[in-house]
Amino acid sequence: MQFVGIQVFPERGGKAGFTVEFVGATGEVVSVLCPQNAAGTLNRLNAVARAKEILGAAMEADGELLGITGARRSPSIPEGALANARQAHDADAMEEQLEEGLEDTFPASDPVSITSSAIPRATPRR
Repeated sequence: MQFVGIQVFPERGGKAGFTVEFVGATGEVVSVLCPQNAAGTLNRLNAVARAKEILGAAMEADGELLGITGARRSPSIPEGALANARQAHDADAMEEQLEEGLEDTFPASDPVSITSSAIPRATPRR
């Protein structure tokens, strides 16, 4: 696989970390989420190096993934893949993801207060 580009995207303005995407010549994309460290020193410049460390550790890992069974839970879950929060029916994780999404889009996600449902009339001319 030949990489033609590397893109770095901040998660929650960099407060939650960065997503690094390695883009291949034929359209492949490898995304690595690099969570912010306790010291808060992860930034756009060193996120690529951290992503490479994570990928290196993944390459050295055993082929056996813990917690994956051979039984398929749903047709939407590929064989051997972990379920996401919705597929696993994890309401707490979905609620947390919703809250994070609403925080990221505030005030656009804040509903406008309606004080009256009546349509204002034009003032009569005299």
